[in-house]
Amino acid sequence: MQATMQFRTIGTTAVVAVSNREQLERAHSAVEETIAAFDQACSRFRDDSELGALNGAGGQAMNVSPLLLEAVAAALRGAQLTDGDVDPTVGQALIALGYDRDFDEVVARPPRVRFASVPGWRTIELDAATSTVRIPSGVTLDLGATAKALAADHAAAAAHAACGCGVLVSLGGDMAFAGEAPAEHGWRVRVTDDHRSDATTPGQWITLKSGGLATSSITTRSWRSDEGATVHHLIDPATGQSVTSFWRTVSVAASSCLDANIASTAAIVRGEDAVGWLIEHKLPSRLVGTDGHARHVAGWPEDGDDLG
Repeated sequence: MQATMQFRTIGTTAVVAVSNREQLERAHSAVEETIAAFDQACSRFRDDSELGALNGAGGQAMNVSPLLLEAVAAALRGAQLTDGDVDPTVGQALIALGYDRDFDEVVARPPRVRFASVPGWRTIELDAATSTVRIPSGVTLDLGATAKALAADHAAAAAHAACGCGVLVSLGGDMAFAGEAPAEHGWRVRVTDDHRSDATTPGQWITLKSGGLATSSITTRSWRSDEGATVHHLIDPATGQSVTSFWRTVSVAASSCLDANIASTAAIVRGEDAVGWLIEHKLPSRLVGTDGHARHVAGWPEDGDDLG
């Protein structure tokens, strides 16, 4: 019988579900350990994080841990796959918009909004042979989106290894699945603009058995500037500003949470052109326009259907 646990971590809500309720605590411990390791390696908001040291290295190459090396490589892969629509060098642009501290603090104290350009992912030098990364002085990496999705993939795998049953891990609505899904129907999840919403909020129930699911939205992690303007955390690398998109929310299913996140973020940036791109890459997707109309492409199911 299934069991689920929800808890707050790294500024978001995490959910752990297992197909064998007796293994819930063991899965939870494995997930928390994985999240802690990613937070230490990849957080932009911790003074003692490894990423903080890299951002402050003054343009010098730095030897990094295998975990941070993997996270930076994943971010660069995302940039390459999306022709730069998903770019980890948006750190200074986010800081300029006021996202320079924990999100709850940003909302509580409206920041002064400025603008900063995005240097571009090709400015990053990664040498896997020597485990070193170099970023130019003044460039700030933000691994938030891809690192969170990668953490979900790692956490699901770690929990499955620890408990031996089917596992679902959600970090802020980005989900990864490992092991054998519940036999009767798989994992039944609700897709909405905001992962914190309940079943009364407009959305869709679907079932999944493997891989990953990610949702990107311009309606979440948004805040008011000191002048009253609304800004959000999804940056258009071409402008350094919060992206103005045809879509308010995009959900994508893929072989991993990381790949789903890369695609959902890129789709927000690409706007209407995202539809053909998602179909070309055979990525089942649910795109919700700013008018609230939902469009399903590349095999995304109708309500209640199995996504596989």
